[in-house]
Amino acid sequence: MAALREIAARVRLAVFDVDGVFTDGRLWIGSDGTEFKSFSVRDGVGVKALIAAGIEVAIISGRASPAVDHRMAELGVRRVFQGIAAKAPVFAALIEELGIEPAEAAYLGDDTPDLPALRMAGLPATVVDGHPEVKAVCLWTSSAPGGHGAVREFSDLLLESR
Repeated sequence: MAALREIAARVRLAVFDVDGVFTDGRLWIGSDGTEFKSFSVRDGVGVKALIAAGIEVAIISGRASPAVDHRMAELGVRRVFQGIAAKAPVFAALIEELGIEPAEAAYLGDDTPDLPALRMAGLPATVVDGHPEVKAVCLWTSSAPGGHGAVREFSDLLLESR
């Protein structure tokens, strides 16, 4: 655990997937095609705390959703990338733009599209209900499932490790 806290203490960029991480991975779609997502308020508190502590927060999602734009704007997340099939190049560009080392970047994902970015991160992390292949490459796994406080848990780890 001490080694994990040392790794977490270096993090200056925290990147999150959305579906399955900020949400429980289910899609609520009305008959008119309107999409709804459920977000945990506790996760939002964690994200705001990261930003207040000077940790840059970004979202890289494979799907595009106006609900995500709205929620991230509420939280003050300025770097929101949606509809991104290949997440690793965006993750690498963020690291370069911020002038940090990959060891100073964390990525919280849950499924196989996240694997290339997770393999680049100094702190690869997943949710307890993440895909087994993802769990195999991660240094940290939440005790809460996606959409139910996992982002808050991860945020707390990063902040408490400083």
